[in-house]
Amino acid sequence: MEEKRIKKRFETLERNVLILIAIPIPFFAVVYLNSQNSTFSFDLPELSTFWDSFGLGLVVSILFLQYFNFQTSIKRILRGNLDLETKLALYSQATMQRFWILFVSTFISALGLLFFDNPGFTMAFAVTLLFFSLGKPSPDRIVKSLKLKGEEKDKVLGMKRRG
Repeated sequence: MEEKRIKKRFETLERNVLILIAIPIPFFAVVYLNSQNSTFSFDLPELSTFWDSFGLGLVVSILFLQYFNFQTSIKRILRGNLDLETKLALYSQATMQRFWILFVSTFISALGLLFFDNPGFTMAFAVTLLFFSLGKPSPDRIVKSLKLKGEEKDKVLGMKRRG
């Protein structure tokens, strides 16, 4: 019974993460393609260069923040003497918080590129996608992050099997 709850929790986490990855990509793609050949003409206000630098700095700060927050959450989980379900619940919370922060980063990158046509926002988006990719939960990553061993490790790795 515990294995079913664990698997259900993982499947929910995986689905939610994939949604958070998929939503911003088309928005950024439209902005990026428009920056390359100006298909659409947007009547955007002229913003000072302060906001360009601020936006780029904000994205970089957000990327550091999400990494630091996630690692801190994992350390907190590892310090506790918790059962597997509680560990996975806390891991899911930390992962969702991380992906929401990355989600915000993608939209700031898209808006920055839209308003300032600064290629730095394209790089920031690419780095955010890298964090999305490296942070996407999988049974192997969960085992490694939570340093699971024995029966707990086997249960989590058992989530790989579909059905």
